[in-house]
Order: sequence, then C-alpha cells, then structure tokens
Amino acid sequence: MNIKDIARIAGVSTSTVSKIVNGKDSSISKETRRKVLKIVKEYHYKPYAAASQRTRSYTIGVLLRSPISFDSTLDGIIQAAQNAGYATAAYNSYSDPERELKNIAAVCGRNVDGVIWEPATADSLDYASYFPEGTPLLTIGPNGGDQSLLLPYKEAAYKLTNELIEHGHRHIACLMTQGRRTHDFLEGFRTCLFDHQLPYSDDLVYYDLDESLSSKIGSRTITGFVSSHYRRALEFTQMIRPLHYRLPEDASLVSIKNDTAEALAYPGNAEISTYTIRNADFGAYLCNKLIAEIEHDDESHPSFVQDFRLDNTSTLSSPPTTAVKHILVVGSINIDHYLSVSRLPHTGGTVSTQSATRYPGGKGVNQAIGAAKLGHRVTLIGNVGVDNGSDFIFKAMEQHGVNTAGVKRCNGEDTGSSFIFLDPSGESIIAILSGANAQLTPDDIKANEQLFDNAGYCLIQTEIPLKTATAAALTAHQHHVKTIIKPSSCDYLPQDLVANADILVPNEHELAVIETEGNTLEEKADHLIKRGVGCVIVTKGEHGCILFGPDGRKTYPATDFPPVDSTGAGDAFISALASYLMYGYTLQQAVKIATYAASYSIERKGVIPSLIDRLSLDTYAHQVE
Repeated sequence: MNIKDIARIAGVSTSTVSKIVNGKDSSISKETRRKVLKIVKEYHYKPYAAASQRTRSYTIGVLLRSPISFDSTLDGIIQAAQNAGYATAAYNSYSDPERELKNIAAVCGRNVDGVIWEPATADSLDYASYFPEGTPLLTIGPNGGDQSLLLPYKEAAYKLTNELIEHGHRHIACLMTQGRRTHDFLEGFRTCLFDHQLPYSDDLVYYDLDESLSSKIGSRTITGFVSSHYRRALEFTQMIRPLHYRLPEDASLVSIKNDTAEALAYPGNAEISTYTIRNADFGAYLCNKLIAEIEHDDESHPSFVQDFRLDNTSTLSSPPTTAVKHILVVGSINIDHYLSVSRLPHTGGTVSTQSATRYPGGKGVNQAIGAAKLGHRVTLIGNVGVDNGSDFIFKAMEQHGVNTAGVKRCNGEDTGSSFIFLDPSGESIIAILSGANAQLTPDDIKANEQLFDNAGYCLIQTEIPLKTATAAALTAHQHHVKTIIKPSSCDYLPQDLVANADILVPNEHELAVIETEGNTLEEKADHLIKRGVGCVIVTKGEHGCILFGPDGRKTYPATDFPPVDSTGAGDAFISALASYLMYGYTLQQAVKIATYAASYSIERKGVIPSLIDRLSLDTYAHQVE
C-alpha cells in the first residue's frame, strides 16, 4: 500500500497525504485531516515503506476469510511456525472484501516473510499486486485459483457417500451448511452419485432442516444422509428424535467433523459415524511448505494426504427394507390419583386415607407406555387440558418415547382425572372425571388420519366418546390396520364399532354389560362374533383369561404373583398382546405372554411403574415359542 493508493481511497492529492503524515498540515482542514489519518491507520500505511530495504522479520502472515473458532487449521500453522522460530500475524476478513484489503495492508506493514492467504471472494486475487514483489504466497480455499491448496473435503464427501452406497443405500441426501467447505463437499457428493449411476438433483441437498426430511424418512424416500458439518448432523439427530425415528434403524447418518473437542453427541443420542478432518495437520503442512519457500529449501516436501476411516459405525447400517410398523393408541389421558384405604368405600360409608400419590394414567396412556416399554414405536391420539396436568403427561410421554403428535391441548378444559381407591388386597374402585377426554371427536380422528399410515395395530378404549372410538376403528380398517378394542365405562357398543373390532378384550363385568344376548360367557362371546368381532378375549383377574374364536375356546391361567394393585392389569394385557402379535407370535402364544404380563403388573402400585419391560417379558416369551 503506497501513498498513491491512500490518496486514491481518500479522494485527495498525494501531496495532501504527504503533508498530513509528515505533520505539515496547518493549511489543511480538520475534516480532511481526520479522513486521511483514519484511512492511513486502517490500511497501516507507513511513509516511504515501499522504498525501504526489506529485511527478514521471521513473521508469517495468515489471512483467513471465515470463522475459525471451531477449526484447528490456525493452531497447526502457529505450532509449526513456533517450532521453526517464526511468529504469526493472523487476520480474518469474514468474507468482506473491504476488510480483506485492510488486512492485506496490515500484513504488508508488518514486513512479513511470507503469507498464507484464503481469498474472501473469487475477485480477491486482484489484490495480489498489493503484496511486495517477491513475497512468498500460498493461497488456500475455493477462491485461491488454480494453485490453491485445499483441505480434502471433496475426497471426504465422496468416501462418506460411498460408505452409504456400500451398505446398500440408493436414496441419499446431503445436509449442508454454507462455508469454506461447501463447494468441494457438494462436488464430492455429486461425483460419487454419478460414478455409481445414482440420480442427483438439487432437491437432495438440504441447507435447512424442516419437516419434509422426517416425512421422507418415514416413507423411505431417503434412507441415508451425509453431512458436511458435524454440528448440522447433531441438529438433525435432535430434529428426528421427538418424532421417534432411530439411527440407524430408520436411516443412516455419516458426517465429517473437525479435530477439536466437539461433543460427540447430545445426551441420549448415539455417537455419529464420522471422518475426522485433520485441520491441525493441514495447517502445519501449509506452514512448513511456506517456510521452505521463504528459506529457499529445495528439498522435496510431500503433498498433504489424509487416510479416511470411520471413527465408529453407530449410525451406519443397511437401509430398512420396509417401513417399520408402529402401534397407534386412541384413548383416554388422565392423571391417576391413588388413595390407599383400609377398605373400599360402600354405600353410605366413609373412608379416610393418609396416603395419596399421582401417576400419568388413562387407558390410552397406559397402553401406549406399555407398548413402548416392550420395544415398539407408539403414537397416541387423545386430548389433554390447558393445565399443569397436561405438562405432567407430556413429560411422561417423552420419558417413555411415545409420539404425542396426535395429542391436543383443549382450551377451557382440564386434563382428565381418575380417583382410585386401593385396598390392601390390591382390589380397587375407580371414579373418572372425563375432562378433555370428552372433547375428543371424530373430526380429531380425521385430522390425525396420517398417523394411521403404516400402523400395525390400533388400540382403542371407550373411555372416550363412542362415536369417536367408532370413527377410529373405521379409519383403522380403511388403512388396513388391525384393531384391539377395550370396552370400558360404557353401557353398550355400537354395531359399527363391534363390526370393526378384530379383537375385543372385555372383563367379565364389561361383557355382561355390553352384550345382553345369552347367559354364559361363551354364549355372549359367540353372539359378539356373529355381530362381526374377530375374536373375544375375556379377562378374569386371578383366574386368567378365556379366548373365544371361530375355532372354539381356550383357557389361559394366570401366573401367581402377590397382589398389590390390579388396576392396570387389563392395560398390561392389551399392550403385551399387541406387541407380541407385532413381533410375529401366533394369537395363542401372544395371549399366553399377555396373561403373564398382566399377572406381573399386579405386584406394584401404580399402573405405569407396574408395566413390564421387553427384556423381562422376552425371557418368559422364549418359553412359549
């Protein structure tokens, strides 16, 4: 930067600049003096600097264009320079051409021996003439021209994409973040698809994470993702987590990450399968190459080469061949209030309690969490109020991994409540305050119709309005989803609901209420089957259950567990029944396993704590195969 450049930028004559910098400016206005001095400082101009004799300063200039807080390239440069006895003067233009020109002037004013330069734009190379003649110059990055030295982002993207292809993926998308690696990474991704005769379109590149990505995972339109930045990959895992997609079961994800101390995962997420870019080694390579040029070292220096290997394969697997079926639950959502009493209340009597606890409850919640604990993806449709109880419910659903996309907050309503009087023998009496459950309508079922897609079973309970339960059963069959219906808190079952029940699970009392034809259990069950039910399973508490079907009846005894609370036995039975039918067990096997799950549930207080997990139930299930 010479006096002519300063005069041109300031819009004054060279003589004016000379007078100001030499303190002979008494005839010059204050405004002009301030303007010229500001430019002189910004561009680090020194009088007669161009004519002075250059001497070795043992300082290397580094001009970068993008944020470096998570990039160890500069660390590598500094460490290599110090090892060779050099200091560094680093500046960042943040891709601003005007700031870049000022940084160049600052570096030249430091009389550096050589410069590592990452040009801010494609036009920045025009600034090369501002460097003193003969200054060793290394350009890096996408704007550095034909001689630019580049981190191997293109190669990394190519090989990451190839990792997915080698695992069988043919529908691959790219998660991108704008930055220094964008061009090369995208080129590597595109080239790999082309080399394997896989189609490429701009629609496969995502600069923003939105709901369209999750829908493409669910439909298997995309099965693999390659990410240009580790943080974008982490954001992606956080986006799909509430939707209950799992890596690598539902999609594979691979990424590159820097050689810094970035967190490997958010809490609760698996590590991501990554290539680590050795930025610090690349920085050291650049510095050593520049010093060799400064010191006229003619010894041959090898090019920078990185051998890419995956740090782990936690999020990489073969693509799912078919969409994974889930369980859909349509039913009541309550807060269960447990009141432990010495004896159950009776007509005209009064009981008191000194023990009261609350749990998430309602048959919809109980069955949803029960199926989730048995390893299934579960979605719940139901209503809650606008109160503290609704927050309690949502936290419980998140804790157990239940998808609440179908759960709606109802203005002006409280979340449903149940009051459970529990005696020492485990017997109970329950009173229910419907609250928001009573506001669940057929329109809510229609609004959530997409949740029926790819469901294996739909579990329906009649603690919601019967017309809504019927709409759910009809919608399930329209989507080829089998139904399991629990008749609870109702005096009858509409014919449309009966005709769309693949499995009906009443207890003895409920069967007597909903079916008036016949005197015995068998006669009532047979009549329900004639009305269209696929089969009837009558639960009998400590006596097990009876399966009535077109092929006759079969009795399943209960397993002997000490009774503490029998409230959730029916929900434990239904969630286990659906779960093991989904796992491919026969109806007879699934009923036997479900009977064990129901028996297991009575030895703990509270429905949710008493629901059995898959590991425990699988141990028993293997005995009935």
